[in-house]
This record gives sequence, structure tokens and C-alpha cells, in this order.
Amino acid sequence: MTGPAGRRSFLGYCAAGVSLAAVGVSPAKGVSPPFHDVRRFGARGDGTTIDSPAINRAIDAAAAAGGGTVYFPAGTYACYTIRLKSDVALHLGPGATILAAAPTAAGGYDPPGPGNTYQDFGHSHWRAALICGEGLVNVSILGPGRIDGRGLVPRLEPAGPPGAGDKAIALKLCRGVTIADLTIVAGGHIAILATGVDNLTIRDLTVDTIRDGINIDCCRDVHISGTTVNAFNDDAIALKSSYALGFARITENVTITGCTVSGYDVGTLAGGTFRRADPSSWDGDGPFGRIKFGTESNGGFRAIVISGVIFDRCRGISLETVDGGVLEDVTIADVTMREVTSAPIFLRLGARLNGPPGVPVGKLRRIAISNVTAYDADPRYPCTIAGLPGHRVEDVRIRDVRITYRGGLSLTEAAAQPAELINRFFAVPGAREPYAVPERAEAPPEPAMFGVLPAYGFYIRHAEHLAMNDVEVGFTAQDRRPAFVLDDVEDADFHHCRAGKAAGSPTFVLRNVTGFTTRDTHPVPDTHVGHTELTEL
Repeated sequence: MTGPAGRRSFLGYCAAGVSLAAVGVSPAKGVSPPFHDVRRFGARGDGTTIDSPAINRAIDAAAAAGGGTVYFPAGTYACYTIRLKSDVALHLGPGATILAAAPTAAGGYDPPGPGNTYQDFGHSHWRAALICGEGLVNVSILGPGRIDGRGLVPRLEPAGPPGAGDKAIALKLCRGVTIADLTIVAGGHIAILATGVDNLTIRDLTVDTIRDGINIDCCRDVHISGTTVNAFNDDAIALKSSYALGFARITENVTITGCTVSGYDVGTLAGGTFRRADPSSWDGDGPFGRIKFGTESNGGFRAIVISGVIFDRCRGISLETVDGGVLEDVTIADVTMREVTSAPIFLRLGARLNGPPGVPVGKLRRIAISNVTAYDADPRYPCTIAGLPGHRVEDVRIRDVRITYRGGLSLTEAAAQPAELINRFFAVPGAREPYAVPERAEAPPEPAMFGVLPAYGFYIRHAEHLAMNDVEVGFTAQDRRPAFVLDDVEDADFHHCRAGKAAGSPTFVLRNVTGFTTRDTHPVPDTHVGHTELTEL
């Protein structure tokens, strides 16, 4: 049945809490009968009455019936914690909003519980959330309605504030989860936190939030598609493999496709104005809004594909393993970036080792990056591939990449590290020899951690088995640094590459490099270097 009469019948059956299959009406994709209208359980939807007790009664009824859909008709449902149960779908209909209410002396969110020694508190609890679930199977949160987290806080500590919540959706150790067709605004510390969740589908979301957008931590078989995330002050989509579960667990078999990440001013994606007035995030650099692996990386990452993604006014893509995990077998393809506020590509193997003692340094290997176009990138932060002495990044293949930086710098800034150019939170101040970049093995990974680097295009250190094909770097204002700096690199092959060059500046600087080859690479001749301590080309 279609048309107005069909919609009236649909809502009537929802209000009655009956199975639509019994009357011959097919449910929407992802929606499971029977239907339980939250108003039938006492929800008012007036934006003032706290409706979470009524909604939780509807969820209990659906679970007791063996599963079903809890339906939200148009209205604004002020809530504290909504507790999901297995085999239950929340369906926010057109015009329906779940509103995170501010806690009062009369009520608030569920207590968060204890934290974890090895990462920040926010990634170590799940119950102080607007919607939460632990140990569940076959759950869905479906639109086209909205989740408004305006009553959530951006930071929650074990001591409080009391009654506060800091996440829009938090799930732990669940299986068979779908989150689709929603708009989420002001999601607190993390709009969606999934920890130890397998068979997770996230599709067709719009997320416009003040801190993290989507965090996928210790999860397997995850598919994110058709989703737009605006996160000015933190990461848009972050893959993690923390110790939050009390043990290390890998994040693997993940696809992120057909998505957009951005760092517009907070709230202006959902508001439709896409404003770019606020120039810097909390650390003094430009907006975050990126896709990142890490920082938490105890369990490692494997078998991940990122494709067809747009980055707009945000930091680039970061692949980081610093807590002993192995990061391997990652493919990134068909990416466009504009107004890039940090390194377009950042690969970091470090030794922070936040975890139980005795864990060795991890590995970062078998990374393929292709068909990337980046324009208007911050000149302080070239693409960076950085391992550690004795722990190289391995087997990186980069092809069909075009990156244009703003330029305007030289080795003078790389030596002086001017206070107005270096990041006030991540970098170490002080002048240095321009190629004497500090190792910073135990530091939190971030492109800004090394200060102004001596290359404008790619800075590569402690790496082996590197191949670049059809890679072009350039600038809009003249940059007098070399395009490529390689330091402690073995087996590097540059084929059909091209680099902008200021007069008197080398294209390549090789420091302790073994097995270096260029072919059809402008503006240098075909070259093979068996080994060199220092060569400029």
C-alpha cells in the first residue's frame, strides 16, 4: 500500500504494536516487526519531558517479544541513557529527534564505570551515553530522523561531571549492528564509539560534531559508506585497536567508501552553510576532520580498504601504529583533498607503547596508495613516512598521486623552527640543523610532531622497499626546500615522477640511502645509487 493512506496504515499499526506481516504490509529495509510506538509507552516527544524511561520500556517490550522495531514518530524526545537490547531496531521516522538532555539533580546518564590504564578515559567506558549497548546481537539504529547531542559533554573524567554523558552512540562487544540514514549533531566526545563490534554496517549518515565523529576500535568486518562527517576539533573517522577491552584485539576487514570528511566550522555542515571562518583548532593548526588509524594501536590493523573519499578543509590521512600493533595490508585509492591543513599522507611507526610492559615495537608494512589528488596543502607538513632506527616502515607503493602545496618556505625555517610556524602542542621548539629531525619515538604521533620539515613534498626516514610511480609534487608559491628527502632508506624506486623546483635547490637529498633509482623522473636524470651517505640530485 502506497500514498497517504498507506502511511496512515503504517503509523496505525505501529501505534497498536502489532506485526505488519499479519496484515500484509512489508516493513522497510532493516526494520523488523512487530512495531512498538514509543508514544504508546508514555513518550511525549515535546522536547522537555524526559522520555528515556518510556523508550526503555518500549525496548524491553520489543525484546520480550523476541525482537522488533521501536518506532519514533515525529517529535523531539528529550532523553538520558537509552539502553539497547538484542534483536531490537530503533527507527527514527521523518521529523523525529532524540535529544540528549542536560543532566540535573533529578536525573542524568548512566554512570560510566571504571576506566583503563592504557588510554584516555573517553575510550574506556560506554554506558554514559545517549544510546548504549553491551554484548548485543542484531541491533539497528535507523533514520531518517536525527540525534541531537547538545546535552552531552565533550570531555568526561572519572570524577565527573556527575550525571553527564559524553557519547551519542556507544557499543561494546556487539555483533550484527547497522546504523543508517541518520543525522547526528553535537555528538559529545565521540558521536559513535564501537569497541569490539563485529559485522558492523554504517551507511548514509551525516555527522556534524564538536570532537570525534566515528571511532572503530578493535572491530572486525566493518563497512562504512555514503557517510559525511564534519569534525572541526578531532578526527572524522578513526580506526583504533586499543586496550580498552582489557586485552589487545586487532581491527581488520574494514572498508570505507564513498564518504566525505571535513573540518568546516562546527555545526555548519548540518546547517548547510559550510562556513570556513574559524582558522584553527585547539592545537593551533587547522581543522582536524580526517581519517586516521590510531593513536591507540595495541592490537594492530589488517586488511583495510579506503576508496572514493573526499577530504575538504581538514587534515590528511594518517596511518599510525605506536603501541606495538602490526599495521599491514592497507589499500587507499581514489581520494581527493582540498585545503589540506596537515600532511596529506602520514605513515608513522613509533614506540609510545601504551600497554602492558614488554610489548615490542610493532610493524607498518604493505601499504598501497593510488589515485590521490591534493591541492592547497599546508607547506610545513609534507607527506611523511617515518619509522624508527632498527624498525623501518616496509613495502609502501604510491602511484598516480598529485599534490600541490602552498609553498613559501625554505631550509631557513626548517632550521629556525619559528614559534609562529610550529605546533604549540605536538612539536618541540628550538632551532636545529635542518636535516637533524628529532626521532621522538615515544611521542604521540601527529604530522606536526617533527616541526617544519626539510622537504616540501615527501620526507621519508627509516623505510625500505619503497616504490613511487607517476607521483607529482609542486607548489603555488616558490618553496626552496628539496622536494624529496630520504634518510636511512633502502631500496627506493622513483619512476615517472615530477617535482617543482626552485632555482638552486636540489630535487632529492639522500642521507644514508642504499639502492636508490630514478627513471623518467623530472627534473633529474635517470640515476642509480648503490649507497650514499649524502647525495643531492
